[in-house]
Amino acid sequence: MPNWRDRARDLRREVTALAIAGRDPRTPWYSKVIVLVTVGLAVSPIDPIPDFIPVLGYADDVVFIPLGVYLARRGIPDDVMADARQKSKDRETEDGVVGWITAVSILLFWVVVGVLLWYFFV
Repeated sequence: MPNWRDRARDLRREVTALAIAGRDPRTPWYSKVIVLVTVGLAVSPIDPIPDFIPVLGYADDVVFIPLGVYLARRGIPDDVMADARQKSKDRETEDGVVGWITAVSILLFWVVVGVLLWYFFV
């Protein structure tokens, strides 16, 4: 039986593979939307639900990410996922899990959301 670290590592690899599969033109648009939300939630430095809130704080990490992976995986063709998993393994040894472009994109997204919220409430 695999321990929690092995499961977390497998989930991280699967999220990386989903990010790669989401850019593939053979992936349907609705799966791309689910992939975008799931990967964004997984790699975002800001949690939509803060972890200090009892029970709900870890719900996004424990429930929503695996659920997003499951839903996205159902819509992606098997050959696309097989190619994406292989590229994910190659990428993990080369670049690490998240590239600089992805990290900067997510940071810019949260800056824009913060500015819009500030503008809306102030």
